[in-house]
Parts: sequence; structure tokens; C-alpha cells
Amino acid sequence: MSVTDRFLRYVAYPTQSSTESGTHPSTAGQIDLAARLAAELSELGLTVTGPDGHGYVYATLPASASGAPSVGLIAHMDTSPDASGENIAARVVKYTGEDIILNSERGIVLSARDYPALSGYLGQSLVVTDGTTLLGADDKAGIAEIMTALERIVGENVPHGKICVAFTPDEEIGEGADFFDVGLLGADFAYTVDGGALGEVEYENFNAASAKVSVCGVSIHPGSAKGKMKNAARIVSEFNSLLPSEEIPELTDGYSGFHHLLSISGSCESASAEYIIRDHDMALFTEKKRQFTLAAEKINEKYGAGTLTLELRDSYYNMREIIERDMSVVERALTAMRDEGVNPRVIPIRGGTDGARLSFMGLPCPNLSTGGENFHSRFEFIPVESMEKMCDVLVRLVRNLTL
Repeated sequence: MSVTDRFLRYVAYPTQSSTESGTHPSTAGQIDLAARLAAELSELGLTVTGPDGHGYVYATLPASASGAPSVGLIAHMDTSPDASGENIAARVVKYTGEDIILNSERGIVLSARDYPALSGYLGQSLVVTDGTTLLGADDKAGIAEIMTALERIVGENVPHGKICVAFTPDEEIGEGADFFDVGLLGADFAYTVDGGALGEVEYENFNAASAKVSVCGVSIHPGSAKGKMKNAARIVSEFNSLLPSEEIPELTDGYSGFHHLLSISGSCESASAEYIIRDHDMALFTEKKRQFTLAAEKINEKYGAGTLTLELRDSYYNMREIIERDMSVVERALTAMRDEGVNPRVIPIRGGTDGARLSFMGLPCPNLSTGGENFHSRFEFIPVESMEKMCDVLVRLVRNLTL
């Protein structure tokens, strides 16, 4: 089966994760896809464990060549809650350089004017949506590429060491490694196939934290409010104004970190806001968290102790600290890409990945490209040619380990 056919099959499963459910996995659709993937892995001749009670699927293909290390290939089954993942109408279009009309009824257009990366795919076949949902290439493209590479390795008798596969739930809500069993996977090192444009190799990611701000106000009739009212909604806004205005996602790129206001709600009586905090550099990350603490202290000095409560929680850390101890895991990926005619680009992840937490759990785990663009968006797309090339890269990576 072609990687494109597999991908189109997988995106038909609604697998958005949710922070609201309190279950693991967070949505039932992930279990449905996990069962499908377990069956397909069994058909390919792998020994499969799962899906387990948390939705993880593990599989092993025994070595056909001696002396090679055990390599893990990992992708996540959930898609982002940032845009709808229901009833995805995916189709393949040839990009001729003109705007791609995703939805003529609603006037939704994918254009190089708005998304300049599109111009780099002239003449290629792109998988797109109808502009009302995300596509799900993050990370069903990774799953399709791993499965297709496995089919080729088995069918073409490609020499290989032990191959260890894992498909995980809830990566998009930061819980993909919560119940991951590194020992059960059984790999010496691994790769998450969860990156963007073809050729990306990533072993640096943000240090990450979440922040929740809660304000307890005092409501009273505005006609007699002087000296009595504490408007919680206004105080939350004031708190936000105390944070550095230039350190936001809209104004940063590369290695520059940020704080990001996810949501804000409330009334005069009570209000709240939720943030994420990100930086590649641990010292700068620590300073960004200190800015939140200082802003909270200033609010409480002004309006009274206990007016504002701040909850800070670290989420994950930069895996560079682990990977740099032995860069061979990165060099192997770079070599496999070059061998297949792909120009590799080592870039920092402006986000997180299961690989970050897995690296700190004892499994060095850089991230490889899938080929996708505009993740978490209704304008997400992925070139067929990039998916096919990533299958070549994965096969080459496995073969090279036996040399």
C-alpha cells in the first residue's frame, strides 16, 4: 500500500486529544486508531503489545542481521485540539503555482501570499483539506511513513537490527510520555517521526511551563464602587500588561522564547487566565517564570494579599542536554537523509515533542521530519513526494545500522 493511501486511511479517524476529559487516552477515537494500527503491525509480522489500557501500541520486528543496535520509531496518534479534526475531507491536488481553492462555498483559499512555504512545492502533489478542519499530518503522516517503511523492510528483505515501534496517544496535550514504557519498547535509541518540512532534524526543543492566574475580586454596584470594588477581570488584564510585551509568539522566532496567553475569562467577582512559557535556554526560561512571579507580587501589593494566585508548573525540558552526550544518534539521521538525496537541516523545535521527555527517561530520541506544513491549522498540507522520500529515509536509516 502506498504511503498516501495509508495516510488518507488514518486521517479518517477523528483522534483529537482533549485536556478536559481526564482520561488516558483523552478521547475514544485514539483507541479506535490504535486497534487498527495493532492489527496492521501484526499483519506485517511484528510482535505486537497493545493497545494497552492507556492506548499505547508497541511492536517489535526481530533482527535479520547481527550486531546492529535496536532502533525505535515513534509517532503519535492524536491530533491537535486547535482546529476541528472531525469529518476531514482530504484530497490530493497538483500545485501549479496558482492559489489552491480549498472551499469555493466559503471562499477559503491556500495561497503562497499567505503561506510563502507553498511556493517551494511547485509541481508537487499536495494533500489538503476543504479548509474547515486540520489535516492531521501531525502526526498521522509519521505513522503512515513508519508503517510503509516497515512494509518495505519486510517485503524487500532489507537487512536490519531489531526495530522497535511505538504509537502513542495525547502528545498534543503534553501527555504522550506519561505512561510510556521505555523498557517494553526495548530500543537503544529512537526517533520520533513528528517534524515539519522534509529534511528537518531536531534535537533541541523548548523548556516548557504552564501558568494559571486566578483573581478573586469584589463586586459591587458601580454607582457606589469607589474604594470598594476590585474588578477581577480588569486585574487579570493588568497582570498581563506587566509581562514583557515583546516576548510573545507573534514577535519571536528561532531560539527566542515567549509567554503565550492561551485564554482569559471572568467577571468583576472572579477571573482567570492561562499561559504557556517557553525558552530553549534554561537561564532565560527561569527568568521568564520569575517575571510571572514578580507580576503576581506587584498585583498583590497593590490590591491586597491573596487577590491573585499564580500556579506555575514545569512541563518538559530541552532534550539537547541529553542528546549532546552522544551525537551519533543525530549523525545517523543526517547520513540517512544525505544518502537519499535529502538536504538535512538541523533546527530547534519551537515546541515540544514526546522525544524530549523520552530522552530524559533514558531513551535518546531526536525528531525527524514528516514533510508537513502549517500544522494545527485549517491550511495544513503535506506533499506526497515528501512522504515518499521520508519512507526512503527510514528504510535507509535502518539499513545503515547494519553496516
